[in-house]
Amino acid sequence: MTVRLDKLANGFTIVTENMPALQSASIGIWVTAGGRHEKLQQNGIAHFLEHMAFKGTKRRNALEIAEAIEDVGGYINAYTSREVTAYYARVLKNDVPLAMDVIGDILLNPVFDPNEIEVERGVILQEIGQALDTPDDVIFDWLQEKAYPDQPMGRTILGPQERVSSFSRDDLRAFVGEHYSPDRMILSAAGGVDHDEIVKLATEMFGGLKAGTPRPYEAAAFAGGEYRVEKDLEQAHFALGLESPNYRNDDIYTAQIYSIALGGGMSSRLFQEVREKRGLCYTIYASAGAYADSGMTTIYAGTSGEQVGDLADITIDELKRAADDMSAKEIERAKVQMKAGMLMGLESPSSRAERLARMVSIWGRVPALEETVEKIDAVTDAGVRDFAEHMASAARAALALYGPVSTAPDLAKLQLRRAA
Repeated sequence: MTVRLDKLANGFTIVTENMPALQSASIGIWVTAGGRHEKLQQNGIAHFLEHMAFKGTKRRNALEIAEAIEDVGGYINAYTSREVTAYYARVLKNDVPLAMDVIGDILLNPVFDPNEIEVERGVILQEIGQALDTPDDVIFDWLQEKAYPDQPMGRTILGPQERVSSFSRDDLRAFVGEHYSPDRMILSAAGGVDHDEIVKLATEMFGGLKAGTPRPYEAAAFAGGEYRVEKDLEQAHFALGLESPNYRNDDIYTAQIYSIALGGGMSSRLFQEVREKRGLCYTIYASAGAYADSGMTTIYAGTSGEQVGDLADITIDELKRAADDMSAKEIERAKVQMKAGMLMGLESPSSRAERLARMVSIWGRVPALEETVEKIDAVTDAGVRDFAEHMASAARAALALYGPVSTAPDLAKLQLRRAA
């Protein structure tokens, strides 16, 4: 398997990885235009724009976009995150030029038909309503809001209903003009792909675009705080967030190993103590997320209203205990899980293409897998325990609670428990 990287004169980047044994390919364009790049009055527009990409171009209507890919047995989709919007397809290798043509068409030639805008506005409002009705989804939006208050990084990706209800055709075009420049796009492909063919096609489609001007975005500043909503639900939902390293900081590997050992699987501390020994919940886990300039280690659990107080207290106790006695065996197991998960995930061309785009956006290159494995192996037991101590004693934290949570301690009490 060979990774190749090219950049056109206008900054448009092409990265590919040929996987010779595969008859399929995954190809997409990742645009540095996510939730954090929106102004306050634009909150939700990046996601709205993602939806509108499939609603018609100068060459194809919405049905023709879907049929073009599905007629050859392929799959096309998109997603919006806080830092990127991605448009991608999975097709057989002989249909890669078709997939490129369709993706290029929806990015370069959207018509933003007013009738389709209204139809999709209704769809997105339904999506927002569905998210609000899904406690273990909405609680993470609330946690993000308290972790990064009054700043783009803390706002929901879907946006509030009142803003989504007001976006116009001109608003969509303005956001595209601001952010959809070739220097902010990465075309990534993996599987049965021919790099030179893709570069040729990309040059024809995107080579004539003018590079944009750099647009700085507001830096993320972790602050923390509490958001609590009392509601008559079956489960009390608990989410705790602590600031951790950004993805350009090598300490991100320490943070990820720590989160796996703490709550990354059935053998993890939280799972064993809270679920297996005490039976306080069905779901509990920890994860370490990262952005360009910040990161957050999150612990989530769902339990009964009567037990949410005990669950919160035990979770804090486990944070403190990890700082004192996380063992070399636990850390080694977490390293193996991290490496195996990464390598297993990269057996699919879609995961490969995603990784290529992400690595190029972070580093401007694609580090060899061996380099990443070396960084994981370089994390020391002492380093993980020091990180655990930092997590247990951090001055700021974010807490979100939803459901029958009247017996749950507030953030101040949890902070005092951590300090005790």
